[in-house]
Amino acid sequence: MATDTANATQSSGAGFPAGGAMPQISWDTVGGGAVSIGGTRDRWTLLVVYRGKHCPRCKRYLNTLEQMKDAWNEAGLDIIAVSADPLDKARADVAEFGWTMDVAVDLSESQMRALGLYISDPLSTAETDRRFAEPGVYCIRPDGTAQIVALSNGPAARPDLAELLDGMKFNISKDRPTRGMA
Repeated sequence: MATDTANATQSSGAGFPAGGAMPQISWDTVGGGAVSIGGTRDRWTLLVVYRGKHCPRCKRYLNTLEQMKDAWNEAGLDIIAVSADPLDKARADVAEFGWTMDVAVDLSESQMRALGLYISDPLSTAETDRRFAEPGVYCIRPDGTAQIVALSNGPAARPDLAELLDGMKFNISKDRPTRGMA
């Protein structure tokens, strides 16, 4: 564990740019396959970065997302949830909570930085055994660019999933441009 006093670090004060091309990253999933972001695809993607098994708020957020999964899919978005957790920890959460969305593992620190995420050191080894990403939510266009970027430096601040879904339905149906690029 790092011994410096900084608990959350970020590679850039700007985070990830709205409208920016998502980096090309692939992760293994709990289900045995792989998922990726970056580049073009047929559908939109909702990418949810969560802190990991040690975070009860993350579990509540992903439980809510699981309950809304069909509505997100019907709106045209595929869902990927990813954390720095290794396969065994993520597999245990999937088994306990019954998540059926793609849950990806082993988000690396360099990938966290490429996504503009805040990164934290664990408060103790009881919390976790590695650095982890603070929450991030990205709505990614089929062309691979970020329509929505919501980053937090702590677990209590995340977009309301019902509001986000409603907004994404509007953005997709009206082909709204990415905002916040001025």
